[in-house]
Amino acid sequence: MNGSRIVVPAIVYYELKRELLRAKKTFGIGRLDAFVNAAPGRYLPLSDEALRLAAELWARSRQEGRPTAEAKALDIDVLIAAQALSLKDDVIIVTTNPKHLSQFIAAKHWNEIPA
Repeated sequence: MNGSRIVVPAIVYYELKRELLRAKKTFGIGRLDAFVNAAPGRYLPLSDEALRLAAELWARSRQEGRPTAEAKALDIDVLIAAQALSLKDDVIIVTTNPKHLSQFIAAKHWNEIPA
């Protein structure tokens, strides 16, 4: 995938880092931080624009009968999709669960991406 770049959305960074901190995995914390700091633009902050779009995606998915999480859940899938859409680039989200995300943006399973 020449010309591709990997971006870590803030909400994903949060989920990864909180678990690494809880488990006291200092090596993993160092690797995560080194990865997001290795290249400019690799860490995607959670913007107000993305939060507003996530609210719209959340409401629309429920109106269409295709929610991606329980009604009271934070629903990280819509936050990830909104952050990716805020890039305004040709984006593919790589995940273990493309089903929920693909209703908002192109998404593929990890094993579909060439190494």
